Amino acid sequence: MPKHEKTDIELIRTWTLSPATTMGSAVRAKGILQELQSRVPAVSKKSLALDGSDLILAMPASEKAVFNAAAAVVARAMEDVETLPVIPREIQDILAIKVGERHRWLADGRLPSAGTRTVRLNGRARRITFHVFDPKVVEDLLDRGAVDEWREADAEAKAENRRKAAYAAKLTRSLKKGKTVKAPVEGSEKARTELVGWEEFGRDGLLR
Repeated sequence: MPKHEKTDIELIRTWTLSPATTMGSAVRAKGILQELQSRVPAVSKKSLALDGSDLILAMPASEKAVFNAAAAVVARAMEDVETLPVIPREIQDILAIKVGERHRWLADGRLPSAGTRTVRLNGRARRITFHVFDPKVVEDLLDRGAVDEWREADAEAKAENRRKAAYAAKLTRSLKKGKTVKAPVEGSEKARTELVGWEEFGRDGLLR
């Protein structure tokens, strides 16, 4: 067989990413591909591609040694691929949340961080650091619909804060005009604002 025909013959190996690994996210699948590409020898990085949920390593037959080296790296990585940390863009896609929600829930502890990761941007000297997340935690949040609960709680808290702000503003205006504002009944949804020392201030005769 002519030599040029031999080089056209490809060495191919395929690995399938399970639903438990991707959590139904194409963004997560692509992130795993990029992680594995960073681990294989640089000369074989572009030979590893993603087709749906399949990772495919394909190289010419003439590069068998390089192919075997890259295949060994991918095979080892696939043993614990489900434990790879979930990065920000992946968790946003998996849980269908916005950037602002991720930041807010991370800050208040509802979205627990599994640590931080620092990477260098392609072609730049600048490095960025971001939080990563435990895939088991992300899967649990997804399964029990935690995001819907958090959004409902946030909406209630926002409404309560608006009521408090409205009452505080009304109280301020009334005090400036010398009027009395009736505080919300205890146990109602409206917040109650107490003026500390007001009764003592009246007893001392300072209002006469």
